[in-house]
Amino acid sequence: MEVRRAGIRDVEWCARTMAASDPWLTLGIGEQRLRKTVAAADRELYVAEREGAPAGFILLCLAGPFTGYIQTICVHPDHRNEGIGRRLIAYAEERIFRDSPNVFLCVSSFNGGARRLYERLGYEVIGEMKDYLVRGHGELLMRKSRGPWKEFRAE
Repeated sequence: MEVRRAGIRDVEWCARTMAASDPWLTLGIGEQRLRKTVAAADRELYVAEREGAPAGFILLCLAGPFTGYIQTICVHPDHRNEGIGRRLIAYAEERIFRDSPNVFLCVSSFNGGARRLYERLGYEVIGEMKDYLVRGHGELLMRKSRGPWKEFRAE
């Protein structure tokens, strides 16, 4: 498996893959909105390929109050439980930890499988935003840290 920076041709595949799977189905976020999200100029989009075809992707936000935010991670249903999500997160952490001592992500309160994965990888829940995207479901803010900003030295 290879992880590479996404190009324009990847945007449609990423949006379509997200729109057809949870948590985006439960949240009611459609393909058109997701296309804008993955194509945002202020984000970094990376695609995992298996045998030359996209299998998953990760979208990073490296500016703002939560510098080092994994905005989205998505693995195509045909490639789940193959370690692709874990590999994408490792890639993102390597990228983010060059510039920040923290990696942040959110997980929907109903997405127990993803939350367990993040916890196994060392992420801790630091807060919950109730009814943030849709009523009745919260978003859990999680963080993995190498220490406080005051002690951080960029690579």
